[in-house]
Amino acid sequence: MSHDQNFKNLILDYPRQALAFFAATEADAIGAARITPVRQEQFQERLGERFRELDVPLLVEWPDGRREALLFVLEEESDARRFSIHRLAHYCLDLAELMETDRVVPVVIFLRRATGAPQRLCLSGDHHTYLDFHYLSCVLGELSYEHHRHSDNLVVRLNLPNMQYPVQRKVEVYAQAVRGLTTLECDPEKQLKYLDFIDIYAALDDNERVEYQRDYPDEAQTMSRFAERFHEQGMQQGMQQGMQQGMQQGMQQGMRQGKHQGEALVLERQLRLKFGALPDEVQRRIEQANEQTLLTWSERVLTASRLDEVLH
Repeated sequence: MSHDQNFKNLILDYPRQALAFFAATEADAIGAARITPVRQEQFQERLGERFRELDVPLLVEWPDGRREALLFVLEEESDARRFSIHRLAHYCLDLAELMETDRVVPVVIFLRRATGAPQRLCLSGDHHTYLDFHYLSCVLGELSYEHHRHSDNLVVRLNLPNMQYPVQRKVEVYAQAVRGLTTLECDPEKQLKYLDFIDIYAALDDNERVEYQRDYPDEAQTMSRFAERFHEQGMQQGMQQGMQQGMQQGMQQGMRQGKHQGEALVLERQLRLKFGALPDEVQRRIEQANEQTLLTWSERVLTASRLDEVLH
């Protein structure tokens, strides 16, 4: 699973909310400033492959010109042991040179814990310190769910499953995240997209999903409506893909392939919305299944309470 990609999408879709959460001390005065993602492809040749491509630089610019632009560099780290403060410092220095600015804010988002991660980098001799580098740190696994559960910041609500909470409240945490998504995001496409985000990080088991459907019927019904809407969208997408492929490989063959791809995509999303992240074996079975089998499995999703009831 690409946690880096998940968080990159989150930050790029909601940059203002992301900065307010992950870099609150520097972002409290942003106001109406313009926030622009910096295209990393511009830096690839100079930085080299040793730098991860999934750092997310955001340029904040004030239209009144009273302050210089401020460059935020956000990096997600799922395993603190992999974090390199030297790499981050080097990256920030290169970006500062390329952007011709010395206003740079490094931010590291630790998914679980930050145990052992260096907080400061000092380069010095016997008499002077010549470089003193540190960064803002947001350690999701050490934040209190209770403190953030009613936040009106969508990025905070989506990350509730990544915070600290008693295991017996896991279903409640999931419900609060879903409620935040449906309340704070009105775009159906993004609602569908970030239901996946919540599912991935909450990772409810079969019993917890039954509990969720029992105790939170309104949210569960909302999820079902999302699945139905995506089913219709997926079929349309599949037909469009089939039309495009048909121009090159023959219209009839392309239509069949596009329809099959759409049905497989729809089924995967339905299963993920209802049962959470899918094992690799299940994804392989879906890819290899014929059209009739996919249709049968899609119908079973509506009544099944466990994943194996759909695929038996």
